Amino acid sequence: MLRSLFAGISGLRSHQTMLDVTGNNIANVNTTGFKASAVQFQDSLSQLVRNSMMPQQAVGGQNPAQVGLGVQVAGISTNFASGAPQPTGVPTNLMIAGDGFFVVRSGGETLYTRNGGFSFDASGKLVSADGALVQGWTAQNGVIVPGQGIGDIRLPVGALSPATATTTARVTGNLPSGAAVGEQLVRDIKTYDAEGTATSLRLTFIRTATGWSVTEPGGTNTALTFTDGKQAAASSIVSGGVTVDLSAVTGFADVSDVAIKEQNGKPAGTLSSYALMNDGSLVGTFSNGDTEVLARVALAGFVNPGGLEKAGSSQYRPSGNSGEPTLGQAGTDGLGGIISGALEMSNVDLSQEFTNLIVAQRGFQANARIITTSDEVLQELTNLKR
Repeated sequence: MLRSLFAGISGLRSHQTMLDVTGNNIANVNTTGFKASAVQFQDSLSQLVRNSMMPQQAVGGQNPAQVGLGVQVAGISTNFASGAPQPTGVPTNLMIAGDGFFVVRSGGETLYTRNGGFSFDASGKLVSADGALVQGWTAQNGVIVPGQGIGDIRLPVGALSPATATTTARVTGNLPSGAAVGEQLVRDIKTYDAEGTATSLRLTFIRTATGWSVTEPGGTNTALTFTDGKQAAASSIVSGGVTVDLSAVTGFADVSDVAIKEQNGKPAGTLSSYALMNDGSLVGTFSNGDTEVLARVALAGFVNPGGLEKAGSSQYRPSGNSGEPTLGQAGTDGLGGIISGALEMSNVDLSQEFTNLIVAQRGFQANARIITTSDEVLQELTNLKR
């Protein structure tokens, strides 16, 4: 049988594979995080018709004569170049700006994906669109403990931020030097005990012949003296276990804006909102104004991402040639940063894919012509005997 017939058949099969891969790329042009693939061809074994010969004294050397036996698919490579960002405004939609993969757990298997279309389910777990559980580290008292294993990321709905007792406060502003002796200014600020119960701290400022005095409810009195509007030395007063810093108070003329501006206590608070940061941290904001890290999304890197095996649902699993995954925080160890409120679009180049479609179609047609021509030659051969 003619070798060209089988060469044409191998060409049909190889170009059919190219058509399949190109068609799949085009079909996934709008798939979030999809990475386009490309077919690489190589020639098959060649039949040796004549061996090579070394040059002799009386005759020159000869090159080998070989007839190729067709084409075959050498491999199908995946292009892991980043796709363009698509803003969504949804805070749980995440995009990796750079290298790396999100880690998800599906059916007991750990898989890896570039599709960051996540959301919180009814139990508060961060999941992908197909229900895979996003993996990361859970914070303990607002701190990610180094070396801890990854697990499901959960939004702790109903979490509390503990109350903090007020221990310090700070007074700022100006006491008017032109005030009459005996004039009083009363200033209040809300403070908290260890259980978060609010109380009021009241300071009374009284103009004296030499300056001002400050009195707290317990009766403790502190004198403030000024030189050219400034205190000669830093001063403070203690009231109910709260140390009030008075060093920022000035004594210039006409301005009367002294006030207790700051105190370090707070009541207990409940989780009111959350945000995902560029390093993958899930940061909660509480009703008492506190912010605290709740968890952190883990990223994984591979020595050879092209060796990953596609597992469907825009997910990958490691193979023998991908290397073991290296887990890390976004923005470290060669891993990209995380963009919240955006998704990574497919990196399929439609103009290139349509060109590949034409090339594959013409290649298929040319190999089909090889088969028909070989068939005509065989038909002529059989017609020699009638």
